[in-house]
Amino acid sequence: MQCVSIKKGVECGFMTAKGCTFNGGRCHPIVDQCQGCSRTVTFDSGTFCTVAPDPSKKWNGRPCNFATHVERSKSTQTQKLNPLKASKRAAANKG
Repeated sequence: MQCVSIKKGVECGFMTAKGCTFNGGRCHPIVDQCQGCSRTVTFDSGTFCTVAPDPSKKWNGRPCNFATHVERSKSTQTQKLNPLKASKRAAANKG
């Protein structure tokens, strides 16, 4: 259903015929860490996240998994190579 409380006209999974069923009955505004994210939208009542109704919970202890402005680093782990097994594999592949 579409939100009628804060994000008027936006599809919301918490909206029912009885109103907003989210904790507290309304979405919470963005936190400082959300500044610069492309998933934030400004309404008359403030700036809100289009994905998370409570952005502070998404930033609890680690970066939000929906944040578009946070650069994620991939951890590259080099796997140890056993030379004996590698030579056996190479010999088996030769034919």
